[in-house]
Amino acid sequence: MKVDLHTHSTASDGQYSPAELVGLAKARGIEVLALTDHDTTDGTDEAIEAGAAQGVRVLRGVELSAKGYRHLHILGLNFDRVAPDLQALCAWMKEGRDQRKYRIVDFLKEKGVRISLEEVEELAGGNIIGRPHFAQAMVRRGYVSDTKEAFARYLDTPEYSRIERPKPEAKACVEAIKAAGGKSSLAHPYQLKLEDEALEALIRQMKDWGLDALECYYSKHTPEQTAFYLRLAEKYGLHATAGSDFHGERVKPDVQLTPWALDVGWLC
Repeated sequence: MKVDLHTHSTASDGQYSPAELVGLAKARGIEVLALTDHDTTDGTDEAIEAGAAQGVRVLRGVELSAKGYRHLHILGLNFDRVAPDLQALCAWMKEGRDQRKYRIVDFLKEKGVRISLEEVEELAGGNIIGRPHFAQAMVRRGYVSDTKEAFARYLDTPEYSRIERPKPEAKACVEAIKAAGGKSSLAHPYQLKLEDEALEALIRQMKDWGLDALECYYSKHTPEQTAFYLRLAEKYGLHATAGSDFHGERVKPDVQLTPWALDVGWLC
């Protein structure tokens, strides 16, 4: 099947609504799409309905942020609509994001970047406010040339980490996904910036917790990285997933929806 199992919509920090995202996926030849918004499943019903109308199999998904390492993210895929443990975890994380927005405003002000929360809330459209919304406001105000610069200079630096929100343990994320009847995949392992042995140790530990898969195919992985992650997946009996991490050209201009050819019988 042609799949993209890592995408975002306006339900978190993506550019397009869930229904619009499905239409774009259809145009790209994607047959199985997972909507994996950050710490929320709010857009999945809309996406599934749009998929049914357009002939795209849409999987209920989520991308959970875990503590322990920067950029430690876990994808939850094809879980039940009624998932009390997972929804409780998402609600707690949503509250953390909501409180963080005030700290980001103050942090940017310290750096000489004056962005009003009202403008950021307008860009978020009433949904969860994420760093990309601040980045878009910074571009609009001329503080940076694009969102990539906003992250490199302000929103993804070691200094920024001091204002980051509370996150759950990775084990709790995997367990909540499993309790909901879903499958879990470690997202974009290259972003962890771990040495090979340290990454393997983390994957081995997560496998013991019930991890099902590793995101081997990803928009920013080099061929060498992909090959290494495939070897790790085989070694630890994990499935391979593939995802673009599409947010829209306004948010991530260099990332497109990607129809990877992948066997997802284990997932669907």
